[in-house]
Amino acid sequence: MSHRLSSGGRLIDRATSVRFTFNGTYLRGHPGDTLASALLASGRSLLGRSFKYHRPRGLVASGAEEPNALLGLGTGDRFEPNQRATTSELFENASTTSQNHWPTLDFDIGAANTALSRFLPAGFYYKMFIHPRPLWKHVYEPFIRRSAGLGKAPAPESRDPDRYEHFYLHTDVLIVGGGIAGLAAAKAAGEAGAEVLLIEQTPHWGGRAPVDGGEIDGLDPEAWIQRTVSELEAMPNVRLRTRTMGSGVYDHGYALAYERIADHEPGSEAPRHRLWRIRASRIVTATGALERPLAFAGNDVPGVMLASAVRDYVVNYGVAPGKRTVIVTNNDDAYRTALTLRDAGLDVPAIVDARPEGGGALMAEARARGIRILTNRGIAKVKGGKKVKAVAICNQQGEGGVLDVIPCDCVAMSGGWSPVVHLWSHAGGKLTWDEKEIFFRPDPSRAPTGADGQAFVIAAGSANGHLGQGEILTDAANAGAEAAGQGTSSAPQGAARDEAPIAPVWMMPANANPALRRKAWLDFQNDVKVSDVMLAAQEGYESVEHTKRYTTLGMATDQGKLSNINGLATLAQALGEAIPAVGTTTFRPPYTPISLSAIAGEARGDLFQPIRKTPLHEWHEANGAAWEPVGHWRRPYCYLRGGETKKDAVIREINQTRTSLGLLDASTLGKIIVKGPDAARFMDMLYTNMMSSLKVGACRYGLMCSENGFLMDDGVVARLDEDTFLCHTTTGGAERIHAHMEDFLQTEWWDWKVWVVNATEQYAQIGVVGPNSRKVLEKLGGMDLSKDALPFMRWTEGELAGIPARVFRISFSGELSFEVAVPANKGRALWDKLFEAGEEFGVTPYGTEALHVMRAEKGFIMIGDETDGTVIPQDLGLHWAISKKKEDYIGKRAQARSHMDNPDRWQLVGLETLDGSVLPEGSYAIADGKNANGQRNTQGRVTSTYYSPTLERGIAVGLVHNGPTRMGEEIEFNKVDGGTIRTRITSTVFFDAEGEKQNV
Repeated sequence: MSHRLSSGGRLIDRATSVRFTFNGTYLRGHPGDTLASALLASGRSLLGRSFKYHRPRGLVASGAEEPNALLGLGTGDRFEPNQRATTSELFENASTTSQNHWPTLDFDIGAANTALSRFLPAGFYYKMFIHPRPLWKHVYEPFIRRSAGLGKAPAPESRDPDRYEHFYLHTDVLIVGGGIAGLAAAKAAGEAGAEVLLIEQTPHWGGRAPVDGGEIDGLDPEAWIQRTVSELEAMPNVRLRTRTMGSGVYDHGYALAYERIADHEPGSEAPRHRLWRIRASRIVTATGALERPLAFAGNDVPGVMLASAVRDYVVNYGVAPGKRTVIVTNNDDAYRTALTLRDAGLDVPAIVDARPEGGGALMAEARARGIRILTNRGIAKVKGGKKVKAVAICNQQGEGGVLDVIPCDCVAMSGGWSPVVHLWSHAGGKLTWDEKEIFFRPDPSRAPTGADGQAFVIAAGSANGHLGQGEILTDAANAGAEAAGQGTSSAPQGAARDEAPIAPVWMMPANANPALRRKAWLDFQNDVKVSDVMLAAQEGYESVEHTKRYTTLGMATDQGKLSNINGLATLAQALGEAIPAVGTTTFRPPYTPISLSAIAGEARGDLFQPIRKTPLHEWHEANGAAWEPVGHWRRPYCYLRGGETKKDAVIREINQTRTSLGLLDASTLGKIIVKGPDAARFMDMLYTNMMSSLKVGACRYGLMCSENGFLMDDGVVARLDEDTFLCHTTTGGAERIHAHMEDFLQTEWWDWKVWVVNATEQYAQIGVVGPNSRKVLEKLGGMDLSKDALPFMRWTEGELAGIPARVFRISFSGELSFEVAVPANKGRALWDKLFEAGEEFGVTPYGTEALHVMRAEKGFIMIGDETDGTVIPQDLGLHWAISKKKEDYIGKRAQARSHMDNPDRWQLVGLETLDGSVLPEGSYAIADGKNANGQRNTQGRVTSTYYSPTLERGIAVGLVHNGPTRMGEEIEFNKVDGGTIRTRITSTVFFDAEGEKQNV
């Protein structure tokens, strides 16, 4: 049976119909419908089942607060569960299915749980599933896993065919909410010259105003909204976005917004969702207010809805939720619904008002229209199972039993309004209890503040506790002006509020017996009843956070948007406390669920982890590079020629570099610039050794430790001028070390004048290595790189072959070596010139494996090989790199702890097998005895192991118990096949111990 009215529906296009399916049945709606309005228009009142008891559930709301109408939407790769029907726009051939039932929606075996509800109270699972333990694994756990969840997950083989993206935006003012408050705030801020972004989660501007009526600046609300939107669109400093939800507000003016671009146009070439990452100087939350339900027996029967939602469906979509609607309320606003229904030609048999004196002007208007009004009354019970059939009326105080039974097919309930304070609370804003309006509202004296001490989040309109149209507009205009740095602003003139006070009604009737409390629902999705909250209080769960978790109140997908205040009030009554004394639960982002794909953005498929490439990547690829992943980078492991194996290629590269000339692409090394008047003392805190004494033009090897004292990175530091240092980091460490620096500058030394920037990708860096390295650079011309002009551990800058370059005289191979840094766009040109000039020397490129072997031959450590997060510099014999002059550095105090300062630790030594073979990587040194697990004790482990073509045998370094004091001692390491291999402890330096080759 169609519930579509013959006229009306401001948001729909009646001239066109849209076909869709619900549980396989074809239905029709109109463009502009939501899935909820289209289903309601088609006569579908039963849309799902509740989580715990599988009770029949229908629509209760019209927006993001809807707890019941969660549907499976789409087919195949585009199927998604738990889509909220009230916020999902209808589109052609939409396929929808109800959830959480078996075998069918109308006949659900799980509904048997309702009959057992007295034996399944709040927290029953904590008590029931503990003993006997054997039943947990074999009975309880399988049953719970099959019962858990609401919708079905997409098929494992499904692959999302849509694309998603991230936007980054800086703006002066972000305004969340496009109702009349948001529009007024945006206009005030825009006229003040601020750059403004206004976002609205629905496809339409104006919020509730066109439904609720009134007059703004002499215009009906819809006309004023259209005029204001046109004015804002004409402002070059104002951006407007619909279908964009304010998801979360964080510290320092950071906010996330979630834009649903193409949900209503599946298959569109546009991205489906967009995640906005916004930095704003000020954020205005004009997020409105949500109507609360009332608690009475049977308030969850399909057909019991919020009064505001009933009039939304009538006015916005031309849909009648029922032919005969009983209104039940504790405030004046519900009378608007009664008048709206009468205007639409629908029957309102009664308005049940819990207040002894009833309402004000709206009540008088309803009475003048002939609507029956029952004051000091409540609903004792809703009669019906899968739909409303009648309501039983009682005195609100409960005396006298049932006074009347009114047949109806819809109940419109209104328990008052609650400001949407979620975003305000996300950023740490505090709330205050408004006794007059019985809700929590933002406390401006405890607003979220920025570094300047000023509030960076400003609540506006009904989100700030103002419910009258006139006061909403005035407050919002002032909020927009304040956010833009102005004082106040001339506000649009709206209708004054003329309503009688609300009554604090939390249960109908007020002294309901236990049987009624067991049938009065607070959380509709999770099946939390008034009796559950009272039981939690009785069992000692007096904290609202404990009650929330014990009962699951507010833990459903609507996150307590409807149930929160009613649950708090019920708990407060049970404890004999005032509501403010009980407090509120914690609001956390996102405001409503957002898709995981939107969070991932472009990070999927080949872009899941973007590959970073150096300026020389294409050359490497064309010249036989065998790639090795190093963090996000791809580096050549070696270069294969002819029929070479990788081992052969590595040996060739090492031999050629040691005897003549090798080139290494070192562009991936981290390059972080530290600059400012306090740069030197900052460097002293970062590194274990003294950096402030480093002279301009000089380089120094440095170690960096975490706060726990463990070695986290190493590299060469160059001082560029008195206030500027260039820190080289490991390839995989640049971003991490940059973040480490920023962390301390922002949290510990925020007043130091230091600026750091990660310039890794701004430079190509080429290692020119080997006995002929100076000769090939001299052939390029332009710089004096002689031993006297550029001694070891110095740097200079000038030009090589006409290319501006900075040359560092450092070595990681033990050979004469130079590292040449040039602008990234000049890297390939220099590489080609080096190859041309080095042809006479048999120049060869070498990869990471040759690099590692040569550094191991020299005893140089490698972060990530010799370190694993538990190693301190002293373990690696690097005492010389720890300053004894400095009072402090990051990690110093941790290294003084007894365990860290204990000489009885595993320490770095060289290892050579007696038979010249290569030790297995990760092998452990065997010790006498066994541990508590019956395994042989260990006394060390291999950290790096290679075949050395220079020495023609295996070499390794490792951490061995008291290793440096045991030189020459033989120990055994385990092998993969279960055997052992005898090994001698040696110095870590296997080649050119005096360093003569690197100092020529």
